[in-house]
Amino acid sequence: MADQHRADTMGCAGDRTVATPNLDRLAAEGVRFARTSCQGPLCMPARASVLTERYVRDHGVYTNWNAVEPGTPTYLHTLQAAGYHTVALGKHHLSGDEVPAPHVDDLADALRERGFDEVHETGDKFSLDVPHAYSDHLRALGLWDVYDEHLRSRMYQGDSGRGDNPTKRIPMWDSTPMALPADEAIDAWHGGQFVEWFEHDAPADRPFFAFVGFPGPHDPWDVPQESRDRFTGDDVAFPASTRRPDVEAAGTYGRLLGAFLNLSDTTTMTDDAIRGMRRAYAANVSVIDEQVGRIVEVLARRGLLDHTWIVYTSDHGEMGGDHGMMSKCVLFDGAVRVPLIVRPPGGAGERSGRVVDDLVEHLDVPATVRAIAGAGAVPGSDGRSLLGYLTGSDPEPRPVSVSENWGFAAFDDGVRKLIVDEDSGRPCALFDRAVDPTEDHNVVADPGYASVVAEMVRRHVEPFLAVPPQRPYPSPFTAGSGR
Repeated sequence: MADQHRADTMGCAGDRTVATPNLDRLAAEGVRFARTSCQGPLCMPARASVLTERYVRDHGVYTNWNAVEPGTPTYLHTLQAAGYHTVALGKHHLSGDEVPAPHVDDLADALRERGFDEVHETGDKFSLDVPHAYSDHLRALGLWDVYDEHLRSRMYQGDSGRGDNPTKRIPMWDSTPMALPADEAIDAWHGGQFVEWFEHDAPADRPFFAFVGFPGPHDPWDVPQESRDRFTGDDVAFPASTRRPDVEAAGTYGRLLGAFLNLSDTTTMTDDAIRGMRRAYAANVSVIDEQVGRIVEVLARRGLLDHTWIVYTSDHGEMGGDHGMMSKCVLFDGAVRVPLIVRPPGGAGERSGRVVDDLVEHLDVPATVRAIAGAGAVPGSDGRSLLGYLTGSDPEPRPVSVSENWGFAAFDDGVRKLIVDEDSGRPCALFDRAVDPTEDHNVVADPGYASVVAEMVRRHVEPFLAVPPQRPYPSPFTAGSGR
């Protein structure tokens, strides 16, 4: 699982300017799901949905400020019960950032409680105050100060006296390279972490499930210059539309849009700034692709590739200049849709290279992993196994996919997307991708779409919101915020 890898930034997804030969090979030998939506375009909500196979509405982790309650059933518990050794490698972000501790290894019990037998957590790019294996590695090489200074220079100093929000001392679109050797950059190191674990610590007496969490291509867009120089794209894919959204027309959802336009430094975001960011981003995706290649190679070299399922995805997408925005959290396709490739042992046979256009939700991924392992059910799961797309009859397609963030929910039926305020149930935006594929025109107030809005509310919104969203604190943006 990468962090913030948007669905279309792969060669196999149609982007001919990014170098992803290893992901493309997995897609050619397996099945790619082209319309996969995360359940929340923000790290912890998205990851909590994968962990629990539940919507954000139900698990209550609707921002990065709280975590899944201890004792919550997870797909990992079912894998353990089915005899699998479960190992966490890299970034997982299933609990709050920067919990005080002498070392992140001292916090491993939180991940063990969620169902990992073995834990090698490193956190994200901004994990600076609690040492971890990657920071230990850089310190041993005398490179930690370079890394630490680069990240802290990009962090907002809040009342806590330490940096606790990314990329606000500089514009969000800044793409200054990290002054590290390419081979020591964070995502390159994480690929090596799996190789080292597999060669020395992988169990020989039972099957394993390894969750490899890459911290990139999450901002800042700081992949080392050497990696950019290896990037072979003649140019980078430019957004299909940089038109800024109409904040006033979006009701309370406009508050969230306005906040992220501000976060994105949209007023100073030029076309050249977008190209610089996208070039660094594509280069970072290519670095992760190289590490996927290392993982595949070591499995093949040890004779396990034909006995191993490989799944590649990301927690959420990245706006990347779409609508003059960067980062995530908003409910446009760039932030919500994620890559999903499933490669069975030995390939998918006659289904190899298949692209599935049915709607898929992220919580279907752990349900598929359980089906592969022959594991039991997760209580309360809303996931549906995708295994039939690879091995048998296609399952019944989902009629709608739902993604939530900051108290808003997007209902996507494959053509139209309706965004509602969960506190009031009021529609805030409607996009008809049949005539507006770039989601430029909010037609929620257009009389010609009144019947569409009413029908989507009746069929999808009202049944979904009949179960009240669980939140430990109110949203600062919705109708219930008191603003």
